[in-house]
Amino acid sequence: MAAGIGSRYGGLKQVDPVGPSGEMVIDYSIYDALRVGFSKIIFIIRSEIEDEFREKVGKTIEEQVDTAYVFQELDDIPQGFEVPQDREKPWGTGHAVLCARHEIDQPFGVINADDFYGQQSFRVLADFLEQADDAEDMYSYCMIGFTLWNTLSDFGHVARGICTATDEGDLADVVERTRIQKFGDTVKYTEDGTTWIECDRNAVVSMNTWGFTPSIFKELETRFSTFLKDRIDEQKAEFFIPTVVNELIQEGRARVSICPTDETWFGMTYSEDKSRAEREIQRLIRDGVYPEQLWGEQYG
Repeated sequence: MAAGIGSRYGGLKQVDPVGPSGEMVIDYSIYDALRVGFSKIIFIIRSEIEDEFREKVGKTIEEQVDTAYVFQELDDIPQGFEVPQDREKPWGTGHAVLCARHEIDQPFGVINADDFYGQQSFRVLADFLEQADDAEDMYSYCMIGFTLWNTLSDFGHVARGICTATDEGDLADVVERTRIQKFGDTVKYTEDGTTWIECDRNAVVSMNTWGFTPSIFKELETRFSTFLKDRIDEQKAEFFIPTVVNELIQEGRARVSICPTDETWFGMTYSEDKSRAEREIQRLIRDGVYPEQLWGEQYG
């Protein structure tokens, strides 16, 4: 998913380089995905960034793997609805995945373009998807579970899905916290911008790394219509993947396995995050995780 506007970052963070040869965060994610067996990449972008995105990202990836592009546009909504004139913000991650419905007919993974997840995360995701199969009355999905403390920015608040697990290790509940932040050695979130509530720094969180079967599209389509009916006039309201997943769990219609990872996240939420991303990439290169030039001589 690469259609975000990047208002907190202050620019097109999806194509901002962090590697020594001009690589972006998404390059490292795709490199990791290919190493564990993924065979097709679908970029979900906005049409207004298509030319720049294809030039800086797409043309290289197209040489590595089967690649497709879909557009997350505000007017890609069901018949009977009209986009409010003052709406600028994309409809959210649930809508982004729904926009890819015509390109996918088998189990698939979902990630954010500007988040670094690490090879282990892609390995456990691939392992799940290799055997993912819906039962007659139960969808089979997964979520890669990160430790909250490993996913925070030093420069401001982030959005994270705080998870509760069943005794069997499945997802019991996920609540999207849109403003969660470090305060020294503690972590707090706020719903109103004023009152901050402390939460467990070791909580399992969703980083929008999901494994789905194509059955999710039918559910996204139905629930997006309900979302629009109830909230279309809310200028900043978003249709979130975790909200849909949580509803399906509570309805007893989906089993969502939590696939844990020990990887430490870094990303491009704020412009100040870039220097940390560059340092982390250099460390991983020194440790032999990645080559100095990710895509060889053909990169750049």
